Amino acid sequence: MSLFDRDLDITRNIKMIEWLKSELLTDIAALFKALMNGMKDDAQDILAETISNLIVICYLLGKRLGISYHMIDLKMEDKLRLGIIEGHELEKSYKDLSELSKHLNSTRDKNRSSHFYK
Repeated sequence: MSLFDRDLDITRNIKMIEWLKSELLTDIAALFKALMNGMKDDAQDILAETISNLIVICYLLGKRLGISYHMIDLKMEDKLRLGIIEGHELEKSYKDLSELSKHLNSTRDKNRSSHFYK
C-alpha cells in the first residue's frame, strides 16, 4: 500500500468515525424525543428501532476505533457480571442484568450451534 493510499484510508476512517458520532447523537436525540412524547400506539416500535440503531452504531464506532466486536461483547459480559455481583439497583429490583446476560448467552449459543451444523 502506497503512502497516498494509506493516508486516504486514514482520512476515510476519520470521516466515517465523525459520521458515526453524528449518527449516535442524532439517535440519542430521537430517543429522548420519543420518550418525551409519551407512550403512543407506535411508541414501542419507534423506541425499539432507535435503541437498536444505537447499539449497531456503537458496535460500528468501536470497530472504526480498532475495537473488535468480540472485545465489546467481552466487556459487556464483564460489566453485567460485575453489576450482578455488586448488586446493581437494576439487578436487585428487577434482575435485568441477569436477564440480559442470559439473553446474550442464549443468542451466542444459538449462533454457535448454527455454525456447527453448516
